[in-house]
Amino acid sequence: MATLLYRLGRWSMRRRRFVLVGWLVVLSAVGTLAATSGAHLQESFSIPGTESARAQEVLAARFGAAFSDASAQGPLGGSDTTSTPATARIILAAPAGSTVADPATAQAAGVFLAQAAAVPGVTGVSDPFTQKTIAPNASALYADIQLAVPAADVPASTVHDLEAVVTAAQQAGWQAAISGGPFADKLEILSGAESIGVIAALVVLVITLGSLLAAGMPILTALLGVGIGAAGIFAISAWTSVSSATLALALMLGLAVGIDYALFILSRYRSLLAEGKTPLDAVGRAVGTAGSAVVFAGTTVVIASAGLAVVGIPFLGVMGVAAAVTVAVAVLIAITLLPALLGFAGSRLTPRHARAADSEDDATFVASRWGRLVTGHPVVVLLLGIAGVALVAVPTLSLRLGLPTDGQSPTTSHARQAYDLQATTFGPGFNGPLVVLVDAPSGGASAAAATIAGKLGELPDVALVAPPTPNDGDTAAIVTVIPTGGPTSVETADLVNAIRAERPGLETSTGTVIWVTGTAAANIDISAKLAAALPVFLLLVIGLALVLLLVAFRSILVPVTAAIGFLLSVGASFGATVAVYQWGWLASVFHVNATGPLLSFMPVILIGVLFGLAMDYEVFLVSRMREEHVHGAEARRAVLVGFEHGSRVVLAAAVIMVSVFVAFVFGGSTTVAPMAFALGAGILVDALVVRMVLIPAVMTLLGDSAWWLPRWLDRVLPNVDIEGAALTRRLAQESATTTL
Repeated sequence: MATLLYRLGRWSMRRRRFVLVGWLVVLSAVGTLAATSGAHLQESFSIPGTESARAQEVLAARFGAAFSDASAQGPLGGSDTTSTPATARIILAAPAGSTVADPATAQAAGVFLAQAAAVPGVTGVSDPFTQKTIAPNASALYADIQLAVPAADVPASTVHDLEAVVTAAQQAGWQAAISGGPFADKLEILSGAESIGVIAALVVLVITLGSLLAAGMPILTALLGVGIGAAGIFAISAWTSVSSATLALALMLGLAVGIDYALFILSRYRSLLAEGKTPLDAVGRAVGTAGSAVVFAGTTVVIASAGLAVVGIPFLGVMGVAAAVTVAVAVLIAITLLPALLGFAGSRLTPRHARAADSEDDATFVASRWGRLVTGHPVVVLLLGIAGVALVAVPTLSLRLGLPTDGQSPTTSHARQAYDLQATTFGPGFNGPLVVLVDAPSGGASAAAATIAGKLGELPDVALVAPPTPNDGDTAAIVTVIPTGGPTSVETADLVNAIRAERPGLETSTGTVIWVTGTAAANIDISAKLAAALPVFLLLVIGLALVLLLVAFRSILVPVTAAIGFLLSVGASFGATVAVYQWGWLASVFHVNATGPLLSFMPVILIGVLFGLAMDYEVFLVSRMREEHVHGAEARRAVLVGFEHGSRVVLAAAVIMVSVFVAFVFGGSTTVAPMAFALGAGILVDALVVRMVLIPAVMTLLGDSAWWLPRWLDRVLPNVDIEGAALTRRLAQESATTTL
């Protein structure tokens, strides 16, 4: 493969104008397709195959799609919200010293609701007095506002006029808030915070490379790759459901690996120029050696990301495939477009103070001292490193999973204000009611539901059971159960389990089929489905990645130590994320609006993506160690020299990647921020501790056995020459022949 990439790098430099125009054409074509395909991203997602999702389908069949949408809570959507007319909710809490049961106060509330009903674009406002949407202590009421068009199409004037009604109520002494529909939180894919990550990456590149021209190239190629990936995601959203979080994850990964991969090749290219190689020869060798590592590392990330498809949850599969495609584009750009751009720069990228490859600058001196410390005391360093990572991982024992709620939104948002006001006046359970669907195809649903409601009201953690609501044919009825706790509380989860435990007896006695849905029910269902799929996912992803590393390094122990190091990184990542987003440590620093459970699907995303990224650093660092070993260096010497040459660029790449991820932490999204933080923390631990400390120590202890491979397996495995040893020998022979 090294020879193939050597030729590709040289060809790309020679045909640099053709390559550059080709990539610009690809960007234009994909961008045009995205702009003309009527693409749109979903703010909600569905989890097919779970009881809560099936209950939503039955609700839609028995009561209509609009009723199903209204019963769905949090990010779980019943039907396509881009085509269903939106519904908003206004909540009014009476001024101090009065209740909505007072005639004058009730009349004033009616005036505000009438004003809302008169807003252009509003087709109806429910009556809280007839619908009985009044707080148990009569301190507040809420009304649902039906709009004429989907949320995305609601005119700004309609939004402004409804906000004016809320403001008028507040000025009159009421507590008022509005949420849902056009007032729901929007996921901001890009904000000013992300640009800070790019600037930080540029600063690191300038320091690492010592040249503004050289530093700009990885940024340019990464932005082009991200542009193609983002446009592609928009384009496919015209044919399949794509969540906004999918685009955010692809942007984070594409930007981070795009910069890193270009940095690895560019760093090797400039070192070859410093040795006196011509730009054409240097680019061929750089792409043939560092480019081989990039291809293998990128392939590992692609496999790990695409492996999300085996979980069996469609939106996770789409998310994984989108991330994988974006990373694949970053790899292709690094081995084709980057050499082309290097051709335009010519010899101007040669370091001003070129030195021999074995000379030490300040950074190499520091790396050498650190490498000698680690390899000189491997046992002590190994024990201290593992103890430190284990300490950071301790909060993982308190990990709780759930779905995001409006209670985690910024305090200035409509969604958060309405959530808090409803929790204060109605009770926390009103923000996450459980919907119990009683299905009786032969009729008699009302009577059966009344019996079931009475039994459910006797369960612990129940604040209120609403009277059953039957459909027109009395073939189904809804029993709304209000828990005493919030939608993500442990008490509410216990209540869901209790209802489902009572279900067999209730179904037998009433002759009906009972379904349970709602946010808490969805949390349990998603967790169960992910728990069932996780072993298969881990076996597939880690298994395939280990096979790749086995082929790359021709060693049994190196892939195993890499996987163990990854598990340490994952534990530390979860621990840090739990401490910040669940326990609230440093919450103000990281702009955490409210603590709560972590995303139900975050573990599988984190494991898949972080494994691929961690293997990046394993490949780039250990490949230099193996390169020295292949060239005959003694085991400890190979570790030390490989560490000296690889640590600086690996450390720079990690700092760049962490900068990009941390920038997304401050983007304002309660969905993206925890994932970005977890990825950033995981990369930081993996690069600084696992790859810079633990792996060199382990490789030192293993000695020559680190590279042991059974002879029969050595004969079977293909020789991909990731270190470019065969390529180097061939070029040396050609040079010697030319000299003679």
